[in-house]
Amino acid sequence: MTSARPTSISGATVPLRAAEVAKRFGEVTALAGIALAVSPGECLGLLGPNGAGKTTLIRSVVGRVVPDAGSIALFGSPAGSSAARAALGWIPQELALYPRLTCRENLQAFGRYYGLPAASLPRAVESCLEWAALADRANERVSNLSGGMKRRLNMAAGLIHKPRLVLMDEPTVGVDPQSRLRIFEMIESLRAAGMSIIYTTHYMEEAERLCDRIAIVDHGRIIAEGTRDELVRSAFASRSEVTAHFREPGPAVAAWVKQRGGRYVEGAGQFTVQQPGEIAILLDAAVKAGFELEDLSLRKPNLESVFLHLTGRELRD
Repeated sequence: MTSARPTSISGATVPLRAAEVAKRFGEVTALAGIALAVSPGECLGLLGPNGAGKTTLIRSVVGRVVPDAGSIALFGSPAGSSAARAALGWIPQELALYPRLTCRENLQAFGRYYGLPAASLPRAVESCLEWAALADRANERVSNLSGGMKRRLNMAAGLIHKPRLVLMDEPTVGVDPQSRLRIFEMIESLRAAGMSIIYTTHYMEEAERLCDRIAIVDHGRIIAEGTRDELVRSAFASRSEVTAHFREPGPAVAAWVKQRGGRYVEGAGQFTVQQPGEIAILLDAAVKAGFELEDLSLRKPNLESVFLHLTGRELRD
């Protein structure tokens, strides 16, 4: 499903537009004609299982990978061009910091890399320290910081030049819950200020909380796109999800679940039902097949349900 895109916005004001982007590495097709756009002020979540093509797409947007076909433009400028680089902030999953320098020295170095004028650099550094809640650690060496503090500094370094579009590649990976909440607050402040964001994550609750719209990538294509509610309606309509846990899961149970039109995930059967009465039919069928149930739960589908339904894989598969 694809949300309608505004037709009145000129190419120079669209933060990102990818058109039929394709890329092969030998016999492997990483991207198979991806088309995608980000609207001004929008936070777009980019989800996909490992090997789906998400990393190649990210590197193409940054300019590290040159597509074999198609085009990618940032505010009307080709990806990888000087204008596109100036407009883009990239926060990679891997920490890109100098451990022997202080927080302030790191931000000063990245500010110079981005070509900030000497007169405006001090103010930009102090602003980033405040935004990352690191003002009291400004003169602390990075090697002495906690993992969460390093993550926040990494984010600040990618935004020191005040880009108009920022690509965040799993910014909360490996941090504790308290640090994750602080990072959420930082991202939400960017959204409130109208920043355009591309956000990749392996945590469904992050995508549901932070993203205005979500694009799911699999086998090098965008297989679904829309808001969280649009994706759920498209995949499940008004149906509910039933999860059945069996006392003795195994190949026989897995085959029975698939025969009943369900999915077998981590030893449990997942089914969708339109009416509550269908649950009784399911229970009766399990008993007749000789399978003993330990637990049965009913819930409305969420983003994770949609992802499994569309890809057949966990996000980290």
